[in-house]
Amino acid sequence: MAKRALITGITGQDGSFLAELLLAKDYEVHGVVRRTSTLERTRIDHLTSNPEIYNKSLFLHYAELSEPIALRRVIDKSAPDEVYHLAGQSHVGISFEIPETTLDMTATGTLRLLEMMRDYSTQIRFFHASSSEIFGRPDHFPQNETCPFKPVNPYGCAKAYATLMTDVYRETYGLFACNGILYNHESQRRGENFVTRKICRGAAQIKAGLKDYLTLGDVTSLRDWGHAEDYVQGMWLALQQDAPENYVFATGELHSVDEVVQTAFIAAGLDPKKFIRQDPRFMRPSESTRLVGDASKAKNKLGWAPKWTFTEMIESMTRHEIKLISQGK
Repeated sequence: MAKRALITGITGQDGSFLAELLLAKDYEVHGVVRRTSTLERTRIDHLTSNPEIYNKSLFLHYAELSEPIALRRVIDKSAPDEVYHLAGQSHVGISFEIPETTLDMTATGTLRLLEMMRDYSTQIRFFHASSSEIFGRPDHFPQNETCPFKPVNPYGCAKAYATLMTDVYRETYGLFACNGILYNHESQRRGENFVTRKICRGAAQIKAGLKDYLTLGDVTSLRDWGHAEDYVQGMWLALQQDAPENYVFATGELHSVDEVVQTAFIAAGLDPKKFIRQDPRFMRPSESTRLVGDASKAKNKLGWAPKWTFTEMIESMTRHEIKLISQGK
């Protein structure tokens, strides 16, 4: 009998890649969809438009993380063996503007799901997508699963709460509950309000004559950037183990925003020096620093390692944007 998986945030970047991965492994996949995301399902259109997949091996259910009754009904109906909790307000900059919403969706939403998990007689394996933002301004480089939490933004605080509660429910109630501490991961499906997509899209627009320049904030900011396809593989591997544990998923390499700019604009055949402007309005009130991950535990226990390089990822994203613009999208 096929395994059943439930994915919160299935319409997002990670959710769409994870759905593809699980379907390829012959899972029956159920996705939680927000009522307000009806028009934002482009990442899974290729799945829902396929009559051989949709409502046969892929099923969508309406619910909000703020609606425990609706969430419980979805779990009852889908009867999952595995739950991948990816949903939440995931943009650091926006979390300063809507901190209460960020905390309710990202922190309390996770708690609601954990409470439901412990009510089921059959053990459901639970994966929580945590974030490197829980480390904020760390004292240790690179960071591993034992580093103390020092979040410096509302999103990081919300993720720290959700991560700790996942640990508490695993240790207190014996849940098979894992945290995947995910460092920045990108792809052609990244939202346009994230800096990597903004840069790749901007390079393509300038190449096509649709824009004259691209405005950014701090281009010296450093991040550990990987590819979302690699990271969803780690999510699945974490739930296939004999015992639940936390894992860092990262490349172990730091790259600056300026390196994203250089790679994207060169891939588009442009000189970035001619087209980049800076605006202090794009600077964040409090910025995380030196977030670079040590994924040696995931490598040793799961056999996980990133396949995409930074350059391959940014070049691929830029080529995708050029293609979209040539198609009028």
